[in-house]
Amino acid sequence: MAVVDDIRAVFRDAGAAGFLHAREIGTPAGAEISVGADEPVVLASVFKIAVAVAFERAVLAGAVLPHEQTTVTARYRRGGVGLAGLHDDATLSWRDLAHLMLTISDNAATDAVFHRIGQAAVDRVLEDLGLTRTRIDGCCEDIIDSMIDELGLFAGDPDIDEVLDRQSEDRLRVLSVLDPARATSSTAREMTTLIEAIWTDRAALPDACARVRAMMGQQVWQHRLSSGFRDGIRVAGKTGTLPGIRNEVGAVTLPDGRAYAVAVFTRADSLADRRPEVDRAIGEAGKRAVDALAAVNSHLS
Repeated sequence: MAVVDDIRAVFRDAGAAGFLHAREIGTPAGAEISVGADEPVVLASVFKIAVAVAFERAVLAGAVLPHEQTTVTARYRRGGVGLAGLHDDATLSWRDLAHLMLTISDNAATDAVFHRIGQAAVDRVLEDLGLTRTRIDGCCEDIIDSMIDELGLFAGDPDIDEVLDRQSEDRLRVLSVLDPARATSSTAREMTTLIEAIWTDRAALPDACARVRAMMGQQVWQHRLSSGFRDGIRVAGKTGTLPGIRNEVGAVTLPDGRAYAVAVFTRADSLADRRPEVDRAIGEAGKRAVDALAAVNSHLS
């Protein structure tokens, strides 16, 4: 397909390797767009979507009281946005922590939720949905500890972003968290499978899936997948970022009501913190994929 070559060119021009999968939600045998969709990719914070599904399952099962208050302590303050970057302990409900996890990608909120529900609950989501190539090894704390350990740094350093800024690219490139064979990882195809399951109420009971969809729809980051779409097109997503890694996975809903699951993963040729051209490429690649699928649908109808 010509669109596949176009998408590859978008990634290439941005200075990145790109992996994409897109499909219409609710049409299992429908058309798809695949650019390296079965290659292993590092999830980074995209893994938080599966944690959110596991959390909402636990709420409906009565294992977690969503309004119950908990205190997020200094253990979780390792740098970043939200609670992860605060100076003092904060007390919130479990449901508000889940909200922060998906809307602003708060690492502290994520880890508190993850430790509350446990690794096994997240693994069950993957197993139930047949995501056999998806592996989630712990939470943000484990990612940070792995980097600090491999870099031989002081484990008590609270600001991981500042720590990474002091490292050379050569040291960072060999980190296990950047290697899909050793990190929390998946494929673009399996991530659109997860999105479709959430949007069709197969990932959990309808109320649980609806809450995950609502939180993803309120994500504040608009510089990646959303950047490719005009007003009137709804984008619900979750970003993921590590040195050289920029991702977003989500659902794009057109004004006619058709929705598309889109997963875009990139690995930049530079580990620079700011690569706006790669961020924009995620939106452009997603737009080209959705436009191509919408054109197929228009032709069939």
